[in-house]
Amino acid sequence: MRTERNLTRLDRVFARLDREPERPAHIDVSRMSRHRVVLFAATLAFYLAIVWAVSVTSWLVRFDWQVMFFRPYQQWPEIHAFLDYYVVLGQRGPTAVMVTAWLGWRSWRQHTLRPLLTLGASLLLLNITVGAAKLGMGRLGPHYAITIGSNEMGLGGDIFPSGHTANAVVTWGILAYLASTPRARRWLSALSAVTSLGVGLTTVYLGTHWLSDVLLGWAAGLLILLALPWFEPLIARAEAWIFTLRDIVRSRRGGPAPAPAPAPVGAPVMATQPSPTDAGEVPARSAATSRPAPARAPVYLAPGPHTARSERTPVTPAGSRRPPHADRVARTATTTTSARPLTGG
Repeated sequence: MRTERNLTRLDRVFARLDREPERPAHIDVSRMSRHRVVLFAATLAFYLAIVWAVSVTSWLVRFDWQVMFFRPYQQWPEIHAFLDYYVVLGQRGPTAVMVTAWLGWRSWRQHTLRPLLTLGASLLLLNITVGAAKLGMGRLGPHYAITIGSNEMGLGGDIFPSGHTANAVVTWGILAYLASTPRARRWLSALSAVTSLGVGLTTVYLGTHWLSDVLLGWAAGLLILLALPWFEPLIARAEAWIFTLRDIVRSRRGGPAPAPAPAPVGAPVMATQPSPTDAGEVPARSAATSRPAPARAPVYLAPGPHTARSERTPVTPAGSRRPPHADRVARTATTTTSARPLTGG
């Protein structure tokens, strides 16, 4: 009886991802070009310049204090309610859920795990780099500032760079990075830039970040997007590893192949005809130069000597059903017959 294993939802997802011929051919993987390297170096220099300007308490810190005393949320209170919701576009949890849903649909349509793996790699880089910078510099926010005119660094804060701004740059910029056409890439780049710019300025309006925090957050997020092509080979290996692991789990879930059923007692035994080498003959050609011999059909040998059909006795587990005949002599395979005399002239 043949039984088939019911496919789970995960099996159906992987089955669709396995349909490689339907994967769009025009989708290419971003590479680290010379133009991108120049942009990465310029953004890194800007990042280091912001850190240095805040560390030495330069004019940028004084401007931070001026914006804080201006209190934008008191100057334009009518937009406060709207910006309270708009700033959610920079929070890591809601934005990750929205972008993951979109890229999951893209993975389903394009039959590849690359969009989801690229998003995961970018968020991992974001948490490592921005989190380390926050804890390393320990700057306090405007609401917790102690000394007027001070850079408020090394006091145990976690505000520098702005995590909302960096997260907005990465999560919305990844859509432009994974765009399949140049036109879509341009439009999505402009949309992600406007969104991340608005999120950064909203945090300044609400008084949760210094302006220098937002500048450093923009640079931190842009560095991650520019560095993603360096991680494309690792993403490709991770995708191949996931599919290999899926195959291993699927084979283990199927179980070992069933063993063949034993032959019943008294049934004919299947044997193969002996090869010329087994009969003591020497093969004419070596195995390297001779053509492969055609497969021999198996022969079924009944137990005992060969007998004619008229002399065979039906056999049952209880014994023969035909009474023995004393005057009948069974012919065997070794019985020789006399030569037939030749007739004619």
